[in-house]
Amino acid sequence: MTTDMTDDVLRYTAFATHPDGGNPAGIVLDASALDDADMLKIAAELNYSESAFVTPGPAGSGERAYTVRYFSPKAEVPFCGHATVATAVALAERHGTGDYLFHTRAGEVPVTVDGSGDALRATLTSVAPHLEDVTGDDLTEALAALDWPAADLDPALPPRIAYAGARHLVLAATTRQRLADLAYDFDRLAALMHRLDLTTVQLVWRESDFTFHVRDPFPVGGVVEDAATGAAAAAFGAYLRELGRVPEAAELTLFQGADMGRPGELTVTLREGDPRVRVSGTAVPIP
Repeated sequence: MTTDMTDDVLRYTAFATHPDGGNPAGIVLDASALDDADMLKIAAELNYSESAFVTPGPAGSGERAYTVRYFSPKAEVPFCGHATVATAVALAERHGTGDYLFHTRAGEVPVTVDGSGDALRATLTSVAPHLEDVTGDDLTEALAALDWPAADLDPALPPRIAYAGARHLVLAATTRQRLADLAYDFDRLAALMHRLDLTTVQLVWRESDFTFHVRDPFPVGGVVEDAATGAAAAAFGAYLRELGRVPEAAELTLFQGADMGRPGELTVTLREGDPRVRVSGTAVPIP
């Protein structure tokens, strides 16, 4: 990585109002001169869970349309929510608030930025989501890798694979303590996730009907845990609605990162008649 490339990398944290919270992301607002190896090298040297690389959108797609690619320290991922929020805020600081369109490997992701000064807030709209069942053998292996007894799963929130741009295995804990006690077999969980093409495992605990605490192991990205996971939040919103655990139209609050010392807050909005899920949060530069 050259000095010029290093100088062009921005550092923001998403889903927080202070640099010490939320999930950090690297951002390159003009990645036109970078190839895949360059992007992966930058992401690996930053060692954030993901970094975003921005180039102009497809011809005719509009002035505020961009192509965005996301890399973890180990590989490219199809979509990343926290890096989307961070990138949208960085663009809005330079080009103004309003509507943007991100062309990602997962599909088109509209993003709206509003607010002013240090309180810019981005809302992404996911691609169409869906759920898949989990086989008994795969669930057994996931629990073994996590060292979670099956009795610690919340029967009201059954295991599923949820997708809203990336695939996440949703597992719900019966208690906050179970969620807090996370010490898993990195290689074993990574092997299962690679086989099932999972981006993270979305571990959740329901505090109330519309408030949840979540954690996201991310060994396939070379990171023990993601601090605030917008793509998983979108998938989880779709999961709750499809299983009838929340109304068709609802607003959810997800708290994530506190167990890592990087507290963040994600807002998930479901709209009646629209299968897509909206995820909102603030983002601020990291000095």
